[in-house]
Amino acid sequence: MYRSPNYKYDYSHTPYRPMFSRHLKVVGSSRFPPTQASLGRWRSPYLLNPSWWTGQPPWPLQSYPSRNLQANFITPGTQDYGKWRQVKPSFFFTSYQKAFHLSHGLMDSSDKAVPPKRRRSPDDERAGQKSRWSPPQQTPRFTRSPNVWFLNGPSQGKTPQMKGRPAEIKRQWEDFSHLYKSQSHKGKSVQPFDFSVMSYNILSQDLLQDNIYLYKHCCSSILAWNHRYSNILKELEQHDADILCLQEVQEDHYQKQLKPSLESLGYHCEYKRRTGRKPDGCAVSFKRDRFSLVSRHPVEYFRRGVPLLDRDNVGMVLLLRPTGPSDSERFLCVANTHLLYNPRRGDIKLAQLAMLLAEITEVSHLQDGSTCPIILCGDFNSVPWSPLYSFIRESWLEYEGIPIGKVSGQEDSPRGQRLLTVPIWPQSVGISQHCRYEPRPGSAAVGGGGVSGLRQGDSAISNMCRASLAHSLRLTSAYSHRLKEGGQPEVTTCHSKTALTVDYIFYSAAQGDVAQPEYSEAPEQGLQLLARLALVDEGDVWTANGLPNECNSSDHLPLLARFRLQP
Repeated sequence: MYRSPNYKYDYSHTPYRPMFSRHLKVVGSSRFPPTQASLGRWRSPYLLNPSWWTGQPPWPLQSYPSRNLQANFITPGTQDYGKWRQVKPSFFFTSYQKAFHLSHGLMDSSDKAVPPKRRRSPDDERAGQKSRWSPPQQTPRFTRSPNVWFLNGPSQGKTPQMKGRPAEIKRQWEDFSHLYKSQSHKGKSVQPFDFSVMSYNILSQDLLQDNIYLYKHCCSSILAWNHRYSNILKELEQHDADILCLQEVQEDHYQKQLKPSLESLGYHCEYKRRTGRKPDGCAVSFKRDRFSLVSRHPVEYFRRGVPLLDRDNVGMVLLLRPTGPSDSERFLCVANTHLLYNPRRGDIKLAQLAMLLAEITEVSHLQDGSTCPIILCGDFNSVPWSPLYSFIRESWLEYEGIPIGKVSGQEDSPRGQRLLTVPIWPQSVGISQHCRYEPRPGSAAVGGGGVSGLRQGDSAISNMCRASLAHSLRLTSAYSHRLKEGGQPEVTTCHSKTALTVDYIFYSAAQGDVAQPEYSEAPEQGLQLLARLALVDEGDVWTANGLPNECNSSDHLPLLARFRLQP
């Protein structure tokens, strides 16, 4: 690495400064006089603070080992160290959440031209918080300690786990069963049926490798599939849920490992791979001694010739019957999905959701005219109280004037976004604005399966309210999205770029259910939330070194809830 022969380098107040392949020219500094050439192009995602080069650093530096960046950066006037994360070798200096990064490409040689910066397309997304593009891995001509720690600004206030094994994520059960009045079921042949449900995005290994830049805080050993699979299977065995709804299940891993393991644990397994060349999909498994399969209904959101529905996401809907001689007349509809990730394409997400709700409406409508309770799980790639989330909870959405980038709530200030069109999807999709299947030419609109589940008059109502969406399912969330103590936002997914809630368990709440007491018109034969495995906030996740970590092998946390099916 070349240094200017005409400049005497001074490290008097910092033990180490990185060297550059091009000379620095700093104006207005007596300590750093101008050198022979100016600094070349920077590739920096952060603001560069000139005070870093013209004077003293804005923080005191302490205990720097020789040629080791494992340093303690302490904000003046406080001993709050914040959260620390371990990353692979790279040059990071952190001050008040500002930093810069020197490209390895610029440090290799002063003769080489600066490589162009590649932009990511907004449509170049992965299903589950990731992009298909991964930045090239470049190896610098110098070595550094593999243990580089830096301060994570959003997680300030927590003690860093600097030595030994990181702390595990502690989650406790929240029990609501005592809030329900005891009911006598004497004289009834059917007793309440209690069961548990898990929703879990287990992180496809192919998607992890394609988006490895999202896991810079992880060492390579915890990202290996053998290690990850062992932890995931251990979680599934530990929680022992009666129903499993899994997303990002890679097909080869499902066929060779996951399905045989679950079947040995007493599960019946159903799987739907994403369309096209996508290697992963959605799986729904249930205990054979608790439920029997009545029917399965895979849902593909891809529609050839419809530009709005050109993505490969899928869903799965099952109709289950509780086992036992007294449960022959009771049913449960279970749905699982993984909606599109792209934050700027809320129109696609709403269209995919409408297709899934149409299938759920059809499957849950029984032959006697009644509707069975519903469990809807998945990674919806939408934050709480966003328009898409509110549409599921409130059964209604006035979407006129909503920018497509605000539908999922993943972007704070969408730029130059067009508004949702009216209607959102073309009539050729065959789904009404009330999220029901439109009748095909010549088909009769009578109760039952297929497209015959459409109520007469739905098309007319849709034409009158073309700037609104509706569905007939009354669903609520098993989680409140804020912690009981402190009110901090709950987190279901976390990696190097973000930490938020995108995973949900929705269900049909019965009368007097603890999570939705205001629904006085809710049916008696619904579900009551008995308990849930509490989530944590972002600070608690980083206490365990983020996700994935040594104990949690996905970038999502599993959701787990217990329900009671009333007779």
